[in-house]
Amino acid sequence: MVQSKRSWIACIACGLGLMSLLGVLAFHFPDLLTSQQFRAVYTEHFARTLLLIGLVAAFGLGTFAVLTGRNRKIALTGVLSAGLAVLLGGATVRFGPIAQTPFSLGLDWFLISLVISAIVFIPIERMMAVRPMSPLRPEWRTDMGYFFMSHMLIQFIFIAVTASTATVAAFAVFPALKGFLQGLPVWVQFLMCVFFADLFQAGLHRAYHKLGFLWRFHAVHHSSRHMDWLAGSRVHLVEIVLTRCAVLLPLVVLGFSAEAVNAYVVLAGVQAVVAHANLRLDFGWLEYVVCCPRYHHWHHARDEAYVDANYAIHLPLIDMMMGTFRRPPAGTWPEEYGVIELESVPAGFVAQHAMPFGKQQTFERYVGAPEAQRASA
Repeated sequence: MVQSKRSWIACIACGLGLMSLLGVLAFHFPDLLTSQQFRAVYTEHFARTLLLIGLVAAFGLGTFAVLTGRNRKIALTGVLSAGLAVLLGGATVRFGPIAQTPFSLGLDWFLISLVISAIVFIPIERMMAVRPMSPLRPEWRTDMGYFFMSHMLIQFIFIAVTASTATVAAFAVFPALKGFLQGLPVWVQFLMCVFFADLFQAGLHRAYHKLGFLWRFHAVHHSSRHMDWLAGSRVHLVEIVLTRCAVLLPLVVLGFSAEAVNAYVVLAGVQAVVAHANLRLDFGWLEYVVCCPRYHHWHHARDEAYVDANYAIHLPLIDMMMGTFRRPPAGTWPEEYGVIELESVPAGFVAQHAMPFGKQQTFERYVGAPEAQRASA
């Protein structure tokens, strides 16, 4: 008998099957579908092994789900996707030297990041949740769309940010300062990178909240009604470019070494996920030193008292300097997340990207609305 509830086995099989198919396409067209910068991080053997595991798991879990009547259509989608991936060559696809192209998509970055993030955060969030909820919670498809966009367009974002910062840096070169900074130990440079990047980021972050036009872009990020590892991906493409320029600009202008900047970029990526994660952890006095999940959760609270507070993403010291530091009582978490006026942000990836460019209005199908929740379930 077919079960009415969503089967985890069927969903995992479907996800693995679809990702395996995308992985095979990346092997067939590596020059167009994989990021040149990210290819240097992993080996071909690692990618093939990951793809082989995905194929085997998709076939095994999908077949089991079909035979036991667990969401047969979803499970069958995974099995058929994995079958098509095998017909296209599976993990045995061969390719020659990868040609240099002016632009390529980051399909490899998307797939590997998604797999690793899911493996790490889903079990942790299940064990230590602020609010227990399924990873397939309402609007998860919308946030997956943002995750997909930000990873697939990584080279476009990189080019836009590099061009912007390089243009400004050309007019602000300080050889003596650059020599002094690069003469410091890398770990000292790294700590300085964290401070200066967070200072500029927090200033821009507050501008997002104070300036109406900028707020319309940033409201998309604050529209999420559920906080978890995937929610942090909900960022408008325009905001991604603006924020990364603001973060990298001071580091480029001041002249920090590439090692220090790269280390900071890794930290920023990890902390952006952790800050939004559904983790019920209280770090006590450490919350005065580092921005922990509870600190940023309160910034996302649908609470007037925290609308103008906790802008920093790394160091509460920055908020203390700006006069916007607010540490809630120990052990407390927001009752509700999202923008104050829910009707001001529409539901759905496409509608949210178009919203800042249209006139201000209220939407019938808005974030958190019952009909939007049902459509995304």
